[in-house]
Order: sequence, then structure tokens, then C-alpha cells
Amino acid sequence: MKSLINIIKGITFSAFVLGAIASCMARKEYERPKNVVDEKLFRTDMLPSDSVSIGTVSWKEIFTDPVLQGHISKALENNLDIRIALQSIGSAEAYLKQSKAAYQPTLSIGPNYTFQTQSINTQFGQIIGERRYVNQFDITASIGWEADLWGKLKSQEKAQLATYLGTVAAHKAVKSDLIGSIASAYYQLLTFDSQKRIISETIAVRERNLETTKALKASGNLTEVAVQQSEALVFNAKSLLIDIDTQIQLLENTMSLLMGESSHSIERSTLESQNLPIDLKLGYPAQLLSNRPDVMRAEYNLMNAFELTNAAKAQFYPTLKLTGSGGLQSVDLDHLFSVNSLFANVVAGLAQPILNKRQIKTNYDVSLANQETAYLNFRKTVLTAGKEVSDAIRVFSVQDSFIELKQKELDAYKKSVDYSQELVNYGMANYLEVLNASVNSLNAELNISNAEYNKMKAAVELYQALGGGWK
Repeated sequence: MKSLINIIKGITFSAFVLGAIASCMARKEYERPKNVVDEKLFRTDMLPSDSVSIGTVSWKEIFTDPVLQGHISKALENNLDIRIALQSIGSAEAYLKQSKAAYQPTLSIGPNYTFQTQSINTQFGQIIGERRYVNQFDITASIGWEADLWGKLKSQEKAQLATYLGTVAAHKAVKSDLIGSIASAYYQLLTFDSQKRIISETIAVRERNLETTKALKASGNLTEVAVQQSEALVFNAKSLLIDIDTQIQLLENTMSLLMGESSHSIERSTLESQNLPIDLKLGYPAQLLSNRPDVMRAEYNLMNAFELTNAAKAQFYPTLKLTGSGGLQSVDLDHLFSVNSLFANVVAGLAQPILNKRQIKTNYDVSLANQETAYLNFRKTVLTAGKEVSDAIRVFSVQDSFIELKQKELDAYKKSVDYSQELVNYGMANYLEVLNASVNSLNAELNISNAEYNKMKAAVELYQALGGGWK
């Protein structure tokens, strides 16, 4: 028995050494594709002066409104997509542990009972001449182990590690998207509040103008047409108020869903109290590889495909397997635990695949195609990230100039309303001019409010595009 154990140890040690050497020779290590990130990935004149990027800054330093911070914290805790992503991480972690255990041998043990009797009509039965009954009892342990000669198990472990890290990156992406969605919706609510105030003030002004128009008609300076047009403007503004109230409630319902709660009103501050950072540092394009969760996940998918290609290639080479069994065996239960009942066997086999219906070649060809697909998706994700950064930079950078022009436009329209109303009072202008000026003034004021929101939204999108939000 001792010599048998020594034989097993010798075979196991030799296979381990051989496997380690062969694994080092056969398996390739993953290397990131060169030139995957262009230095001119961002279309902007804001060339980075240092490696600092707002994508590395905590969301609490970007969104400083305490009310908004409370909403974001609640969403991170309760959002269902976040919780689903965490479950995906748990599943991937379990598979990763399984892949790490692939190097270990399989071991099973258990008692067995066998009853056997032979046929009398067979040649052996004719020789014996009578039916015999055999009872056999055994307690058998079986062990099996595969040597990782060509790095197949190592590649499978690395592939599963990439899958696990990909799910972690996906969780980060969900967090980043969630924070961006909450912030954008919150700023949109503040914008709606501002527009609601503007529309309510416009209704009050137009109702006063309507009374003035009726008085001018009574004095013979205006006709009923002017009265009806003035009244139509009041109805128009009131319909806008209904629409803005509806938009507010729908957006509140959306934010409630993002926070994992039933629909309810959302607490908020004011648009004027918001203070987003003005200096939005871009950093270098290469930082997207470590900042943006979707870019990280795309590369982990490429790593997974690369390692699975390694594993598929290893299938072409011989497989060394060791199997063994041993235990106690007896036809008599009373003698099962005696020394004479001990038995053992060890089998070492080296199998080289030759014909297998092209399964190995097909698996390898498919793995190569999957690897190329993963690379193209990785490249596409990087380019998409660059586009999103470029878009956000453009929108954010032009909003101040746009708002300034719209403010001048609004001032001109307001003066136009005052002047035209005064001229109408003296019968020196058509009341249609007052109506047009009033409509244009309201639209210009709403446009300013939208432009202020677009600037804040662009800041949020730039923060996200640079990989911010999940830290």
C-alpha cells in the first residue's frame, strides 16, 4: 500500500511539473491593442494641460445641492437596476470561484451494494450447471485530476475573471447612468418650476392687457378683433401652464421610479441656487480606459474572448488525466472492514484528439470570430465615448454666448411690448404688433430658461462622458 501511494505521488508530481512547463510555453498573455485611443479623440480646442479629469471626482463634489444629494443617495440605495447589477456580480463571482477550483482533483466516496446472478443458458452458466447468487458490498473512493499542460484551465480562469470584472464595470456603469439621470431630471424639474413662474406672470400680464383692450374698445380706439386676440393669448398661456404642470408630474414620476419608490412629488430647491463647477477639466483621452465603466467593460469582454481563444487552441493538444479508485470490497458484509478487503487502482492516460467531427476546429474558429467582434466593440465603445465628450463640450461651451444673445433678444421684445402698447393707447399702432411682441417675449424668456438647463445638462453629460459618477 505504501509503494502504491509513492507511485501516485510520483505520477502526480511529474504531471504537475510537466503541466507547469507546458502551460508557460503554450498560453499567451493578453496585451491591450495598440493605438486604441487617439490623442485627438476629443473634438475641442480645450487641450488638456495636465492629467486632471473631472471624471475622477466624486459626484458629491459636482452636485453640491443638498436636496439633490439626498435624492442621489436614495436612488443608489433603492434603485432596482442597481440591485439587479449586484446580483449579476454575485453570480459572476460564484463562477469565478468555480474556475479557480478547476485545478483541484475531483473526489467522491460512498457505499455500494451489488447483487448478481448469471444466466444458466450462457456458456459460463452451462459450465457451472447451477444458478449462483453473489452479494457484493463496497465502500469506494474515486479521484480524478487533469493536468493543465497547455494552459487551458488557466485561460478559462482568466476568461471568467474578465467576465467577473465586466459585471463589476457594468454595475459602475449603472451607477454612473443613474446619477446622471437623477441630476438631469432634477435640473429639468427646476427649469420647469422657473418656466411655470414665467408663464404664471405672463398670464397675469395678459389678463391686465385684456382688460386694457376692453377699455380701449369701449372708448372706440380698438375693435372686437383686438379683444378676441388678447383673450386668445390668455387662453394660450393658460394651456401652456397646464402642459408644464403635466410635464412636472410626469418627471416626478420618473424620478420616483429611479429611486425605487412609488410615484410622488419631489422635493427640490431653485434653479438660481445651483452652482455647477465652471472649470471642467478633460484630462487625457487615454484616461477613458480606466474612468468610463462601459469602456472598461468592453475591454474586459475582449480579454474574455482572448482567453477563450487560448482555451480553444489548447483543445488541439493532448490531455493528461489521472484517475484512481480505492476502498473496501467484500462479498460478505462481516468481512468488509478487514485488511484483505482493501483494493486500489490508478490509471494515467494521455489522449490526443484526431477525429472529432471538426468540433475543436469549429470552436477555435468561432472563438477567433468572437475575439475580433469583441475588439471591434471595444473600438466602437471608445469612439462613442469620444463623441459623447465632444458633443457635451460643444453644447456646454456655447451656452453662455447663447444665453447672452437670448437675454438681449428678450430685452428688445420687452421694450417692443411697452412701446407698442403705448402707441396703441394713443391710436398710433395696430394692436397686432402688441400681440406679436408679447408672444415673442414669452418665447424668448422660455428659451433662456431652456438654455440654462441645457448648460447644466451638458455639464452632467460631460461628467458622465469622462467616466464620472461611480466613484
